[in-house]
Amino acid sequence: GRVLAAHGADVLHVGAAHLPRVETLVRDTGQGKRSTFVALDTEGGRARLKKLISRADVLVQSFRPGALSRIGFGPAELAELRPGLVIADLSAYGWEGPWARRRGFDSLVQMSNGIAWDGSGDPAPLPVQALDHGTGWLAAAAVMTALHRQVTDGGTWRVRLSLAGTGRWLDSLGRKDPAGADVEFGDLLEDVDSGYGRLTRVRMAGGLPGAEPHWDFGTRVPGVDKPTWTP
Repeated sequence: GRVLAAHGADVLHVGAAHLPRVETLVRDTGQGKRSTFVALDTEGGRARLKKLISRADVLVQSFRPGALSRIGFGPAELAELRPGLVIADLSAYGWEGPWARRRGFDSLVQMSNGIAWDGSGDPAPLPVQALDHGTGWLAAAAVMTALHRQVTDGGTWRVRLSLAGTGRWLDSLGRKDPAGADVEFGDLLEDVDSGYGRLTRVRMAGGLPGAEPHWDFGTRVPGVDKPTWTP
């Protein structure tokens, strides 16, 4: 979502007030995104989400496989609600097999799919959340590709990515020795105002002539925005 926001998308993160949050992760991943709360366990909340989706170009969701379908937001219902929608589904372990419906996050998937083991000693989590970040970048690229196809070919498009799948791909690329602790990265940082006060963040990567990716604002406090699109 934050990658798409940096490339000009109006991104609204839909969460719920009762769900737990890791505030440090919110500050990192919330760049350029508005944030609202919608209670999907109520009829009114589901109606509100349907209204949002009916005017959306993209839906990115990371509930466990089948969770949204059970409350009326399966792929077929979404395509009927908003023809031409791009649906991006993310999961921990994919959509087939005995682990498909398991909850999971980066470090757990690292340990279970083998990328945490370098062939010697005991397995140990990678020094970064490579599966989270890698899957996020791949999802953004897939969404942009699907949007292009929707414009040129029409239709409703669905993309699916999993942390386990990203881990398998990254592991297949082989390993390099770490760069060490003396890497200079100060030129990659910037200070910005946010709902959490003044923050130092990593600048958006990459560039496009005439349309440099950037965030219009810093991370907002969860739930501060109304469940509507920007006029």
